[in-house]
Amino acid sequence: MTENLKAIGNDIALNKYSPAAIEEKWQKTWAELGLDNTPTENNQPKFYALSMFPYPSGSLHMGHVRNYTITDVIARLKRMQGYRVLHPMGWDAFGLPAENAAIDRGVPPAKWTYQNIAQMRQQLQRLGLSIDWDREVATCSPDYYKWTQWIFLQFLQAGLAYQKEAAVNWDPIDQTVLANEQVDSEGRSWRSGAKVERKLLRQWFFKITDYAEELLNDLDKLTGWPERVKLMQANWIGKSVGAYLEFPIVGMEEKIGVYTTRPDTVFGVSYVVLAPEHPLTKRVTTKDQQAAVEAFITEVSNQSELERTAEDKPKRGVPTGGKAINPFTGEEVPILIADYVLYEYGTGAVMGVPAHDVRDFKFAQAYDLPIEFVIAAPADVDGFDLTPASETEEVTQLIQIEYNEAYTEPGILINSEQFTGMNSVDAKAAIVKYAEEQGFGKERIQYRLRDWLISRQRYWGAPIPVIHCPNCGIVPVPDKDLPVQLPEEVEFTGRGGSPLAQLESWVNVPCPTCGTPAKRETDTMDTFIDSSWYFLRFTDAKNEQQVFDSAKTNNWMPVDQYVGGIEHAILHLLYSRFFTKVLRDRGLLNFDEPFARLLTQGMVQGLTYMNPNKGGKDKWVPSHLVNPADPRDPQTGEPLQRLYATMSKSKGNGVAPEDVIAKYGIDTARMFILFKAPPEKDLEWDEADVEGQFRFLNRVWRLVTDYAAAGVSRKQAQLADLSKPEKDLRRAIHTAIKSITEDLEDQYQFNTAISELMKLSNSLTDSDCKNSPIYAEGIKALVALLAPFAPHIADELWHLLGNQNSIHTQTWPTFDAAALIADEITLVIQINGKKRADIQVPSQADKAELEKYARESEVVQRHLEGKEIKKVIVVPGKLVNFVVG
Repeated sequence: MTENLKAIGNDIALNKYSPAAIEEKWQKTWAELGLDNTPTENNQPKFYALSMFPYPSGSLHMGHVRNYTITDVIARLKRMQGYRVLHPMGWDAFGLPAENAAIDRGVPPAKWTYQNIAQMRQQLQRLGLSIDWDREVATCSPDYYKWTQWIFLQFLQAGLAYQKEAAVNWDPIDQTVLANEQVDSEGRSWRSGAKVERKLLRQWFFKITDYAEELLNDLDKLTGWPERVKLMQANWIGKSVGAYLEFPIVGMEEKIGVYTTRPDTVFGVSYVVLAPEHPLTKRVTTKDQQAAVEAFITEVSNQSELERTAEDKPKRGVPTGGKAINPFTGEEVPILIADYVLYEYGTGAVMGVPAHDVRDFKFAQAYDLPIEFVIAAPADVDGFDLTPASETEEVTQLIQIEYNEAYTEPGILINSEQFTGMNSVDAKAAIVKYAEEQGFGKERIQYRLRDWLISRQRYWGAPIPVIHCPNCGIVPVPDKDLPVQLPEEVEFTGRGGSPLAQLESWVNVPCPTCGTPAKRETDTMDTFIDSSWYFLRFTDAKNEQQVFDSAKTNNWMPVDQYVGGIEHAILHLLYSRFFTKVLRDRGLLNFDEPFARLLTQGMVQGLTYMNPNKGGKDKWVPSHLVNPADPRDPQTGEPLQRLYATMSKSKGNGVAPEDVIAKYGIDTARMFILFKAPPEKDLEWDEADVEGQFRFLNRVWRLVTDYAAAGVSRKQAQLADLSKPEKDLRRAIHTAIKSITEDLEDQYQFNTAISELMKLSNSLTDSDCKNSPIYAEGIKALVALLAPFAPHIADELWHLLGNQNSIHTQTWPTFDAAALIADEITLVIQINGKKRADIQVPSQADKAELEKYARESEVVQRHLEGKEIKKVIVVPGKLVNFVVG
């Protein structure tokens, strides 16, 4: 019988079940767990556990396994602790890869996407994840993007959606807009190889800047988020307090507006720079500079934003011939255009203060522009009277000689007329006040955050639900006509405009308001739109009448634990927070933030081989082509470097989940992923450690099945009559319960929790009281504590112990504080700080009693005979130290 159980155990450990068999096996369990309970049907406290949903690329990688296993452990724990748990799954299914697949393979994007979803769903189900598949959503499904479109119209009604011209990547050969990922590092199109141009198109934006201050301030509410993620969001929002100043243009009525956080440097302005795209550029350009300016604008239009703003590239510009007037000094300064100034940022113009800005300093040196120091370090002007002109000139001469680079720190103003001698902090406020009084400036709060460009000139995305009417202008598609569905008969060539724009039968429609022939919007929405509200739809995923029932959503939300990669620390999380606040203001939600706690798991890294003498992708050598004992490049014979790097196809260092499961089983894969490293740290894949977890699970299997074969004890333990071995074992049991519970509830230290499981297993193995009810208690606790980590094995063992229901429907063990208190403790005896012996003493002994036990011990009496005790140091529960002469 025992051997048969062990054989079955190996099958379970390896999970030799088909996906269909596993699904059937767990259906009953999911029903028992009440996964389909709505909030109104159950008065248990709620817990919403969510992993960031995946893009359906076609296959899982070990990063997926780690992400979803972490969330699954949390979900299982919370169910056993009495919570009703929402743990759903969906697919972030729109996006460029499906469209590229349509071009390359001739497969419709929908077909390619749904095939991938089916394959990945099957893989996830094999992992034994306790997911409520009845709530599954796919963002490319019309019953989902209908509500994405409805939400867009909410933004439109609220005045938060608008159109304006913005630059896009333009392929001049294929005559199509390119996503950033379709442009290579040299600025060329992925398909045609043409040098990509920048082109202005009228596009849709969301006014996220209206919520910039709240998005920044509410970071303080996110006490369950990593500090580094909150800092990244704060930096992205980038609040700054500065001044808006206007520089008149010589010979024109217009003025150039600039924003600066350093108004204290305004007397050092030696030029003004416009973005090449600025509307004033052409107007300020003189005839003799027109050809140079136009040539430069054409050249810059072929550069990406990244190329123009890269720190390591020289800043280039051209004089326009125009001049502006510094309103503080009345002096004329030249107007230039430069590649590093972007029209989309700030006012599209900057005041050049080369003495006090590193970028401006380099630019001024390159174009022989004046460099006027107006701020000095306090130490450099100490002892000078800055008011008389003679001493000011002397200070200036000294600084010009001493400073061979920009001085960017705050300091003392010089050469700044009535503000000379003031410190930077006071001068900023005084200069802004003066500008306001004179009518050429004011204080302004500005954000680095820009409005969100949501237009995509692609097919595979949610169509923007508006119609352009020559009479009525922009007309929202009526709610009754949603969703605006993607047409299926579309040709994909990768050339020309958006595939939707070329489908006249779809584009041409009557205006819903006046009936005049009109045209649909042919842009689709950024896929970040889809992922900015999916967590809300999960709470009421099958609602055909509403985006969601607010009562249900408000009951489940916010997400109690969100798990995902650090790569989403800024945009996805920021956009989700923005959506939540807008929908709250539309009366749909009653909370401010979508995610109460956030865990950003580390990457899974594989052993990687690199040839340092090669560049690009060629430097990576796939692991299966390398002899680990003597790693060499199979082509050149050169020695290879060994390192751990994030698993990827390009590096040839990936480990397929299917291979691990086939060899070791699902539960082993889960245990390794959780044990190898804390969840927020990177994990180095090591097959030896996988083997270790496999051996541990089989030890647990043998331990429990041997006990079950010997007969399950039904006796009730009499705690007052326990022997010392029974007390020791019970203390080990309840120590494990306490430690594992704390590890799972606090910082999710799964690795240390599994270490505690191993300790408990060892205590049971080494126990001398295997016929005791305490041993039965330990076996039961071991299986229950194992359940969130290795759900398949734990459930099988639970049934072998004679239980009918699933282990995952049981109550999580609680520890008995009294069991943690030992009857005796080991007391260390020292003489002059040197350990001489250990003795066993009652655990409740006070300091006087501990000293008495120590004095009476044979070791102390022998060592202290004839010596004078000068001092006795007692540390309760630990040691007694005798200080002797």
